[in-house]
Amino acid sequence: MASARGAASFQFMTTYQQHGARSAVVFGDVVKVYPNVRALDSASFTIGRGETVSLLGPNGAGKSTAIDIMLGLRAQTSGDVWVLGMDPSDAVAAGRIGGMLQTAGLPEACKVGELITLFRQLYRNSRGQAELLELAGLTELSARPVDKLSGGQMQRVRFALALAGRPELLFLDEPTVGLDVEARRHFWASMRSVTAQGTTVLFATHYLDEADANADRIIVVNRGRIIADGPPAQIKAYTSMRNLRATMSGPNPSVLLALPGAVDVSVRGDSVTIRSADADATLHALYSPGQPIKGLEVGGGGLEEALLAMTSDDQPGAALGPPEIRDQLAVYSGMVRPCSRAGRNWPANVRTAGCASSGCLRFQRVGGS
Repeated sequence: MASARGAASFQFMTTYQQHGARSAVVFGDVVKVYPNVRALDSASFTIGRGETVSLLGPNGAGKSTAIDIMLGLRAQTSGDVWVLGMDPSDAVAAGRIGGMLQTAGLPEACKVGELITLFRQLYRNSRGQAELLELAGLTELSARPVDKLSGGQMQRVRFALALAGRPELLFLDEPTVGLDVEARRHFWASMRSVTAQGTTVLFATHYLDEADANADRIIVVNRGRIIADGPPAQIKAYTSMRNLRATMSGPNPSVLLALPGAVDVSVRGDSVTIRSADADATLHALYSPGQPIKGLEVGGGGLEEALLAMTSDDQPGAALGPPEIRDQLAVYSGMVRPCSRAGRNWPANVRTAGCASSGCLRFQRVGGS
């Protein structure tokens, strides 16, 4: 019996080594356990060479842990990880991997150009100085001391250093945090230039529009497990939700929530957004009362809607609303409670959430009709 198990283990390892030689990353049944926390729970995926893949999930899902393991910064508790057909630490030592991490510090006692020159000297086949400065948008900052940079400018320096060795595989953890709109656009234009040269990219981000626009594939992680893996269009197809936006005089949330298919209603003055599981039925009923409606728009379910649905299905009881505003929401449910902003009471089957910074009220049916 022991011999059979040993043979099976050997066959498993051999298969992963062979697969790893053809793939940029093989992540096989990986478990990572910290004291009292199971950060990764039998997570498995592969990334083909030349792919651009986004790793998405809520905070604490296991994304950063997975990236750290693929960079050889942490050891998995169990499972197999192959990067460019090698152990991650060996791939890093060979200079075949580049990484841009949230926690990476920078030496302050030097100038931007000097730091990039130093990193270039660590690699046999480094990119040129001018090319790195251009890719990272640092040409005009080359002579500036590192300790005089803004947070966004430091992020651009980290990007240049990650590209210095012409990596075959590039890991990016929240790469555009701190960048303004123009810098973000420049970053992704540079990334397209890099991937056109055959570089494989894996990036984790909370900017879902960036994942939607730039990833060939999206891997969704929740509670340490892979819960979805596919092209952005396939991930978005997970939910049939549609958003109906319109302007009407004195909208009544109770009436709108009673419309067929209506799941969630957001009200900002006379502007209304209805999240519907059956847009055709909601649209038809919306016009029935005869109330004048202006500027009606129907939008498809986006990546945010799909991720919220996936993580909610995977973890019942998740907080109402997208991650970036959850901390701002005050949720009332299960009883009639006064809503001071609107100056009235809502029925027991209506949940309201007030966002103090925007003056917007959000309503969600919580049971009953």
